[in-house]
Amino acid sequence: MGATTTPSLADGQAPSNGGNTMTNWTREMNRRQCMIATGAGILTAGLAARSSWAADQVTVRQGYQTNMWGMPTYYLLRSGLLQKHGIKAEQFAVPSGNLTMQQMVARQVDLGTFAGPSFAIGREKGGLIAIAMIEYVGKTARVMARKDLGLTKVAQLKGKKVANQTGASIANIFDYEIAPKEGLHKADFTEVRMNVNDMVSALSAKTVDAMVDVEPYNSIAEANGIANTLVNFYKFDKLPVFMAATPDFVHNHPNTIVAYLKAWLDVARDFKNKPEKVHDVIFGFYSDKGFEMSKATFVNAISRVEVDIGWPDDLDHYMTRNAELLIKQHKIKKIPDWNKAFRRGFLQRALSA
Repeated sequence: MGATTTPSLADGQAPSNGGNTMTNWTREMNRRQCMIATGAGILTAGLAARSSWAADQVTVRQGYQTNMWGMPTYYLLRSGLLQKHGIKAEQFAVPSGNLTMQQMVARQVDLGTFAGPSFAIGREKGGLIAIAMIEYVGKTARVMARKDLGLTKVAQLKGKKVANQTGASIANIFDYEIAPKEGLHKADFTEVRMNVNDMVSALSAKTVDAMVDVEPYNSIAEANGIANTLVNFYKFDKLPVFMAATPDFVHNHPNTIVAYLKAWLDVARDFKNKPEKVHDVIFGFYSDKGFEMSKATFVNAISRVEVDIGWPDDLDHYMTRNAELLIKQHKIKKIPDWNKAFRRGFLQRALSA
């Protein structure tokens, strides 16, 4: 789908009323299943006090991924912080951020998180707009090999079967940045396509030899003696994750975006000052899903997520480097205009409101 063109507005300028038509999605969970699995579909506004940047009466369709990258968003949805700022939300869970990006390009959800490569693709295909960088997740991503194989280096994966979620940001970074630097090329190994949440089982069954995965799956594999780490992504990429919005939503609901980012600032404070509360909420998500994971393993996994709401000075350079790699891979045609793709003004207003 091509980009949707909408009139340009200054961040926070109120437009005429408008909205989106919701469509169904069926990738991993349909709408009803997602609402049941997460324990809440609609978060009501209640009687919370509202600022001068009060959210308008719209239900935000929030996409998030069920690996650890999406858990700050899950906490946002379950913490009551959206209600505090007068926001109603409906939630849509998928295994990885590139799937959320595809939903946004199809205008099935309004807001979602994903790393730089997925954002660059979503910007070109659907005109997506970043409203803030919300976290660094480089420490959550690893290349791991079956422990019984005794491998210690990425270069030793030659001739091996490697589980990789094709199209995901970590897949792109592994294939075109980490592997070549570690002496491994695409032709050297067999890539087995699968979702990140299926990889530990595949390692345990010995249907694959290694995986490119994220938390909590890496910590689960490690704690159970299934796999050992070959390399951590943080050595190569801090992996900033963006909160992105569709251009339609940005145009129609600027006040809601400001109120929404105020809720995110509260999330960041809770991660810093109330870690036990955060851990209880998120650990509950995985317990309800039937994950066999100890609290200690979970804490190790969540500690690798660095929630940090802002606009770092080096983002333009970082994203240009990612875009150049995607152009070489024929996944995008040109480097986006970051001045248009990044709407920094919303966060500035959230901080000052």
